[in-house]
Amino acid sequence: MDIGFIGLGNMGAHMARRLVEAGHKVFVHDTRQEAIGNLAACGAIAVRSPAEVADAAETVMASLPTPDVVLDVATGSRGVIEGKRVRRFVDLSTTGAVTAQRIFALLRARDIVQIDSPVSGGVGGAERGTLAVMVSGPQADIAAIEPVLKVIGKIFVLGERPGLGQTMKLVNNVLSAAAMAATAEAMVTGVKAGLDPRQMLEVINAGTGRNTATEDKFAKAVLPRTFDLGFAAALMLKDVKLFLAEREALGVPTDVIEAVGRLFQLTCEECGSAADLSAVVVPVEKRAGVKVRAS
Repeated sequence: MDIGFIGLGNMGAHMARRLVEAGHKVFVHDTRQEAIGNLAACGAIAVRSPAEVADAAETVMASLPTPDVVLDVATGSRGVIEGKRVRRFVDLSTTGAVTAQRIFALLRARDIVQIDSPVSGGVGGAERGTLAVMVSGPQADIAAIEPVLKVIGKIFVLGERPGLGQTMKLVNNVLSAAAMAATAEAMVTGVKAGLDPRQMLEVINAGTGRNTATEDKFAKAVLPRTFDLGFAAALMLKDVKLFLAEREALGVPTDVIEAVGRLFQLTCEECGSAADLSAVVVPVEKRAGVKVRAS
C-alpha cells in the first residue's frame, strides 16, 4: 500500500520504519532533513511538504507533537488538505477531542476522512510494533487501513464519533502521569526515611502499589539518573491540560489530576521544557534534600 507519513520524531521514525520494512511504499516528510534522510536510507521516499505527501498517497499518517502543529499540517497552507490523491488522514498524535473534531469537519469538506488513531506504549513500543492503537472513525475506512495499523501495534476500535480515540488516549496518559507523580513523592519519602530505593521498588512490585512507574520507568531512568525515557515532561503536561479541558466540558471533578498537573508544571519550570518525563522526581527531591539513586 502507498502510505504517507508526516513526523519522524522519537515515535514516528520507528512507526514509519516498520511500515517500510513491512513492504509498504512510504512517502515521508519532517521539518528536519536528518530525520528524512534516515528514513530514506531505510527505503522510504522523501518529499518536501505535507501537501506533496498527500499528492502521493491515499492514506496519510501523522505523528506530531502538539494540537496546533497537527491542525496546521492537516488543514493549513501546503497541508494535507491540499493533496490531490489523499482520501484519509490518520492522526497518530495526541491532540484532544476538540481538535480532532475540528480537523474532521475541515477535511470532510474536501472529501477526506479523518481517522483518530493516537497510540500508547512509548518509544520501545513504537520500535517493537507493540503500541496500543486507539482508533475512532468510519468503519469502512478503519477496515481499509487495518493491515497498516497492525504493523505498529494492537488495534482497539472505539467507535465512529470523531474524538473518541483522543479521549481514550488522554485517559490513559493522565493515569501514566499520576503514576509517575505519586511514585516520585513516595520514593523520595522512603529514601529520606533511610530506605534503599532499589529494594523499595522490589517490594512495591511484589505488592499492591506496583504501577508502570515502579515496574519500568524508575529503574530505567531515575535510579541511574539518566532521565531518558524519550518523552518530554512538557508533552505530558500538554496531555494533562488537554484532559483537564475535556473533563471541565463534561463536568467531572478531577482534583487528583489537577495536582498531578501542578507537579508537571513545576518540573517544566525548574528543569526546562526539554526535560524528560522522569524528571518529575527532581522538584520533589530538591525540596526534600535527597536523591532517588542507585547505591
